[in-house]
Amino acid sequence: MHATENSTRAHCASPSMTDAVGPLWRASQAFRLITLLYAISYQLASMSNYTEQRLSWFFVALMAVWTGASAILLSRATVERWKVVLADQLVVIGLMASTRLVSDHEWYSTHQTLPTTLWATNAVISAAILFGPKGGIASGVLLSAVSAIVRDQVNLDLWTDATAPVLVSVGLALGLASNTARRAHAELERAARLAAITEERERLARQVHDGVLQVLALVRRRGGEIGGAAAELADLAGEQEVALRMLISEQAEPSRAGGDVDLRSLLRQQTSTTVSLSAPADPVLLHPDTAYELSAVVATALSNVALHAGDGARAYVLVEDVGEEIVVCVRDDGRGIPAGRLAEAEAEGRMGVAKSILGRVDTLGGSAVLDTGEDMGTEWEIRVPKGKK
Repeated sequence: MHATENSTRAHCASPSMTDAVGPLWRASQAFRLITLLYAISYQLASMSNYTEQRLSWFFVALMAVWTGASAILLSRATVERWKVVLADQLVVIGLMASTRLVSDHEWYSTHQTLPTTLWATNAVISAAILFGPKGGIASGVLLSAVSAIVRDQVNLDLWTDATAPVLVSVGLALGLASNTARRAHAELERAARLAAITEERERLARQVHDGVLQVLALVRRRGGEIGGAAAELADLAGEQEVALRMLISEQAEPSRAGGDVDLRSLLRQQTSTTVSLSAPADPVLLHPDTAYELSAVVATALSNVALHAGDGARAYVLVEDVGEEIVVCVRDDGRGIPAGRLAEAEAEGRMGVAKSILGRVDTLGGSAVLDTGEDMGTEWEIRVPKGKK
């Protein structure tokens, strides 16, 4: 196929292949290993106060094994992390409860639990990354309550101890960070898909322009020269050329900056072998409503050129950014409009100019001036303010 199509597939496949919070998982597991070192140092400093020193080392070894296993599992996006996070909560609760097995009441009621508060924070971090701020806060409250029960401090307000504020705050902060990372990742993927789709649309528009539109233009021109039945075919080809050109313009997705639309991208889709565009080098950014309406105005003016300016007529579109206004001129070198012809057309119920051009420009708060005459071509000067509708 084409490289662009392959790029589109790659962007569309990215949601399942990438992990929005992968960096948070990897950083949290590095933190887990660091807290293990702190827990071991705390064990060395507190061991003489334990009544069951050998048993305490068994629990520390269990802590080290789980630290390594959980760090490996949670760093992999292919693992069902919720199972590991649930096990993390249970392991931490079990190690907290083991404090009563290795020390007496006088010790455990006034000191940290065996795995230390810092190491226990890893379970809160994991829950926060996986489930967001609600999961993080719930884990923080649960482990704070377990810590208070194990240390026999249930008669005290949990918030008088540093354990509860630390665990709950960590759960809230990491949960918010996790949600932010997921939203940013989703926006990035959406922008990548939009860029791929835009590139593909522009490629298709170029192919249509280089093939179908040129053939229709040739049929229109040659049919008009031959005359007779071919002239009717030429008229039909001309109508389809205009309709197809407007369809391409509507389907094109222009580049955006801060929600605005680049008017050049819309007008560029309307160029052809008989329509030229002159625009500034820098983007001409407008509110989407204004940009699309102005593009429709130009499309109507160009369709009138194709249908009424005569064979071989060329059209020229000029775009200028003059500060507070955007000026668009649509000029052709055709046979022009005789005096009074527009009034006659409106009286006959043909409202293309009155509604499609003047009506749209008036809705935008701008002005449109027509300069034409028989055998002198036609020129529209359209001025539209840059603000929103």
